[in-house]
Amino acid sequence: MIDSRLRVLQLVAEHGTVTAAAQALNYTPSAVSHQLRQLSAELGVELVVPQGRRIQLTSAARTVLRHAETLYAQWERARVDLAELADEPSGPFTLCGFSTAATHLLPPAAADLRDGFPGLTVRLIEAEPARCFDLLLGGHADLALVIVTADTPPLSDQRFDQQPLLDDPLDLVTHAGHPLTERPSVSLSDAANEPWIVSKSGSTYHHLVTTACMAAGFSPDIAHYADEWDTGTAFVAHGFGVSLVPRLARLHGHWPVTRIPLRGEPAPARRILAVTRMGARENPTIARALRTITATASDLLPTAGT
Repeated sequence: MIDSRLRVLQLVAEHGTVTAAAQALNYTPSAVSHQLRQLSAELGVELVVPQGRRIQLTSAARTVLRHAETLYAQWERARVDLAELADEPSGPFTLCGFSTAATHLLPPAAADLRDGFPGLTVRLIEAEPARCFDLLLGGHADLALVIVTADTPPLSDQRFDQQPLLDDPLDLVTHAGHPLTERPSVSLSDAANEPWIVSKSGSTYHHLVTTACMAAGFSPDIAHYADEWDTGTAFVAHGFGVSLVPRLARLHGHWPVTRIPLRGEPAPARRILAVTRMGARENPTIARALRTITATASDLLPTAGT
């Protein structure tokens, strides 16, 4: 209903290059460039100018984007009003989220929607937070669960409605015979001299661990890399170091490791947000999914232990 070229301009503004915007939209770079030229010609203003390998928005483009945010938010509110008039939801509905959310929080919500509304076509996508925001902005997802990182948009970003869902505490994971296992809880600084096991540089989990350690006053001595919880747990079990694991993450019980709660003010945790496009949160389908996700999270957050 709203000119799709405005979405193209939004993604170009978000990523700074035509190529990156095209990847986010699943378009070709030439299609993105063509749509930008079309929009510029119809509006009678220049929207972007080259700046090295990137492109720079003009003041006219920023004006267009401000109005686009208002248009899209109002359209989402109109869709909410229409959804409330319908007998039951129908059509496509997509949930996306980071790995733990995609494993433990999103499937129960998707199953509830599928079983409750036969006319709804529910889809799940596992994606890193940055990709989740692209999916929302491009209209390819309706609800996202993301972790707050340095790269996620600020809460003031008018394109998105970002609401705290829960804080997922971090536990220190050591091998079963480690001296720290004798304590009921530890501070992160108690493990400052330990070798650390983290995921690859640039990942959300790598950022989470290094940020938490730096906030505790040290830079972790990264000795090994593992991207999967089970792999990292195997490294810990064999005495190669310690790791941080969110409380929602499940570890297979056959590894001789111990999860130790972390104390601190505030205690280290990852903040999980439920994100929609601005104006869409009151959609009945989204509201029902969020109720299921909240109830599931409440059931899944146990205390730490062996």
